[in-house]
Formats: sequence, C-alpha cells, structure tokens
Amino acid sequence: MLVVQKYGGSSVANPERIRSVAGRVADAHAAGDRVVVVVSAMGDTTDQLIDLVHEITDKPPEREMDVLLSTGEQVSIALLAMALKELGKPVVSLTGAQAGILTDSSHTKAKILEISSSRVLEELGRGNIVVVAGFQGIDEADDITTLGRGGSDTTAVALAAAFKADLCEIYTDVDGVYTTDPRLVPEARKLDVISYNEMLELASLGAAVLHPRSVELGMKYGIPIHVRSSFNNHPGTIVKEINDTMEKSLAVTGIAYDLNVAKIGLYDVYDRPGIAYRLFHALSEEKINVDMIIQSATRDEINDISFTCSQVDLQKALQVIERLLPEIGANGFAGDDNVAKVSIVGAGMVSNPGVASMMFSALSEEGINLEMISTSELKVSCIIKASEAERAVTALHRKFNLAKGA
Repeated sequence: MLVVQKYGGSSVANPERIRSVAGRVADAHAAGDRVVVVVSAMGDTTDQLIDLVHEITDKPPEREMDVLLSTGEQVSIALLAMALKELGKPVVSLTGAQAGILTDSSHTKAKILEISSSRVLEELGRGNIVVVAGFQGIDEADDITTLGRGGSDTTAVALAAAFKADLCEIYTDVDGVYTTDPRLVPEARKLDVISYNEMLELASLGAAVLHPRSVELGMKYGIPIHVRSSFNNHPGTIVKEINDTMEKSLAVTGIAYDLNVAKIGLYDVYDRPGIAYRLFHALSEEKINVDMIIQSATRDEINDISFTCSQVDLQKALQVIERLLPEIGANGFAGDDNVAKVSIVGAGMVSNPGVASMMFSALSEEGINLEMISTSELKVSCIIKASEAERAVTALHRKFNLAKGA
C-alpha cells in the first residue's frame, strides 16, 4: 500500500516531536507500506523568518521571499530523515523541486501545474521512505516558489493524486475536524466523516484544519483525506464523497469564523455596464482575492458596492480603488479591518428551510449587528465586528445543537 502522510509545524516543532513522527513513519514502513512523508517548517519558523524580513525591508521582493521561506521546510525534511536513519530506516529527503513539483510563477501564491513522479517513484522502488518538503515547488524558470500558507496540505494531496496513493493522512495538533474551533467552544464535537463540499466551505471560511486547495484536489481526484492527531492514535475525520442516500446530512454541520478579513465600501458608484468589471479586474491584476460582494439597489443611476478581502490585501486594494475613482465615478470609499466573518455550513441547508432565519435569530439575541450577508446552497456568512466573533460562534453552535452528545 502507498501512503502519503503530512505533518504540520506543531508536529515537528522540536527534536522530541520529530523523533515521535519518525517513530510513527517507521511503524508504517515496517508494516509493509511504501511511505511518502510531507512536512512543514518547524513550529513558528515561517513567522520568525517573516519577522527577519521586516527588519530589513517593508517591501520584500516576492521571489526572494520564496527563496527565504522555503528554507524552513528544508530544515524539517533533513532532520526527519536523520531521525529515521537513527531508527535504521532507509530514507531520502527531497525538496519540492527534487520531488518534481512544477508550479506557475506566482511567487508566494503559486499553484501546482504538474508533478513529475519519476524521482519519488525511483526512491520508493529502492525501498526508501521519501520525505518531501511541503509548501514549495519550482517554476519553468527554475525559480523556487511557495504555495502560500497551508501549502503543505496541498503538497500532500497533490502527491497522493499523482502517485494514486491508497491513503492520504494529514497529521495535525487536533484530533480531527470539529463542529467549530474547540479552543473557542469546548463543547465542540469531532466529526467522524465530512463531505468534500462541506470541508471545502469550512476551510475557505476560516477553519484552519485543512487548506482549501488540498480539499479541492482531494475532491477532483477522489482522494479520501484522513485528518488526525500526530500526538495519539485515535481515529480522526475522513473527508470524502458522501452519498446523501447513505448518510443523511444535518442542516448545519459546522460553524466557521475568520478574523483575517477586511471590508471595503465604495459609495455612489456609476450604475453603468462595465464598472464592476473594471473594479474587480483591476483588483485581480494585483492578485487580490475578493470574497463577499454586495451591490445595493440603484438610486438615481448610482449605487454602493461593498466587498471583503484578506487583511493583508487591504492597503493594496485601497490603493487600486483610489487610482480608479475618476473612472468608476465613486464619491468615496472606506476600508475596515476590525471585522470578522462567521459562517454556518451544511449540505442539508438546501433542503431545510429557515436555517438562515435561525442564524439571524441567534445573532440578534446576542445584540450582534450584521454588516454584510452572503448565502449559497451550503453556507450563510455574515460580517460582524471582530470583537463579537467569539460570542457569535458560541451562540450559533448552541442554536444549532452541535455540542457533544446533542
């Protein structure tokens, strides 16, 4: 059996934990499995490297950021390989480039184009455990690229898809996927199974257990993903395709929240064809991801447009808007990064009327004002004040009866 295992930064945060991971990997190899291991940088290494950058410059070149940040994972793979050698295991460590991970040239946010499996398969054929640096690859110009935060999850699932692995295990510091963040709501319940679609929504809306792109890859190639703890042997959560005729979905599966959100409003924008295109095309040219978009009703041939983006992109987005003001005719604009997004997610929402009403009722009872609302078949999201996020998540979790034993 071919197994891909991924270990996050907390799982390899120090030598003791690296030795523990080595033991788990060695056990899988001893059981007869061919094993590919993907690891993240140790602990807070990436944050520490970013702090170093800001001591040098406030505007680091993205190419050089990739060169720097990729070193964190290279430390991890070398140390884990050494720990496995100490256990008498045949092992080789490979960078993303050596593992054949080819990406586009979008530095700091690269996407995987293809994986050349020859080197990894050769090493597996020799009986080696292959330890691959997550989060990184190489573009056609032979420049190092990184996949963005959480990119090691994407690396692991992409490798599993490329090699047609039998199993992809994502080891982290929690026991699996919960109905919401158990650090915020102790009564949160671990889910035994969750659909790709629901997990993708939760991941996209702020749940930090899996990177959204890894879930997309799993869904595209039909790779079941087992999310479990690296600190015990308990079963975790299986992310897979779910047939509703076999497993009836609840109206709401989980509650997500995201504090890395900023809201931007444009006032008195011309109501003419092409205005929205000019605005959002200009933002996309700057690689600014836009999430919720709301346009108000037209009045006297003008309207207001509001949207959200990540906090890190707020200033860049405001600069784009300021440049476009004469063209789009807005009378003014404002940005606010003191907001949060809270969301309810569930495959059963489409067949259960009144779910949105229950959400609004729970938030109203807490005196929480809704600044923006967005809906789909699988989720309802609201923008609220950041200071109210914890109360909102707790109230929604209680309203939809998601606690342990409920």
